[in-house]
Amino acid sequence: MELGFHIPIFEVDGGTAALAGELARAGAAAENSGATWLSFMDHFFQIEPTGLPAEANMLEGYTSLGYMAAHTSSIELGLLVTGVTYRHPGLLAKTVATLDVLSGGRAALGIGAAWFEREHHGLGVPYPPVAERFERLEETLRISAQMWDPQNNGPFEGKHYRLAETLCNPQPLHRPTVLIGGGGEKKTLRLVARYGDACNLFASTPEEVAHKLDVLRGHCDDLGTDYERIRKTVLAGSPEPGAHDDFVRDMAVYAGMGVHTAIVMPPGGSPARWIDSVAPVVPQLAEL
Repeated sequence: MELGFHIPIFEVDGGTAALAGELARAGAAAENSGATWLSFMDHFFQIEPTGLPAEANMLEGYTSLGYMAAHTSSIELGLLVTGVTYRHPGLLAKTVATLDVLSGGRAALGIGAAWFEREHHGLGVPYPPVAERFERLEETLRISAQMWDPQNNGPFEGKHYRLAETLCNPQPLHRPTVLIGGGGEKKTLRLVARYGDACNLFASTPEEVAHKLDVLRGHCDDLGTDYERIRKTVLAGSPEPGAHDDFVRDMAVYAGMGVHTAIVMPPGGSPARWIDSVAPVVPQLAEL
């Protein structure tokens, strides 16, 4: 099993002026630990599950990933996950391709149907009903694949998006990993089976994750997709200091189900120092 880091909190020691330096140190710490994934959220207001108010610091995701690309050299970079409503899919695919080129081939497209209604209304971003958001998500996945196909610069005609040209030069150095976030059994996991290279689930309970993976396997069987090629990842919270052995034991259960990556979240203050403290679990997880 591999370890990834997801940074959702931007309240750091020293305040806003210290953010850039702290994130650079966090990127270096994550890479030095042997972790394989580094991500931010795709939000513009802070979200309640972090325990912080909407007014707390929040950085724009793709700008932040571009910054991290310059301060790392090997770790995969993505958002967990891009909200489909925030960017036109042609522009999103171009943004991810740019990140991939400038990072030396390390970009991932983490994407989902979006959910934070207050943020949409607050910033004037249209917030269509959930069924339409999933239609837009599927079209965005199709557009991204076409944008990253150097043999196909032709038009795209969908229900919600129409592109006269899907020209994207330079092409990504490698086709970005498509990670679809969420555990919805009828729509999200079916999209994973059809379009995804990876999925992301909450490590709620082993029983629930096992059930979600069984549902995903069923969709793969229906669509003729190789279930084993899909990288399974779980968002695994924030291990407590001094409880790393317990964390590894907990993750062993998920590794036994075929989960490839456990993604953990540093708290505020000094995420770089927290990442350093968690680094010893990387070789332990690698043995699972």
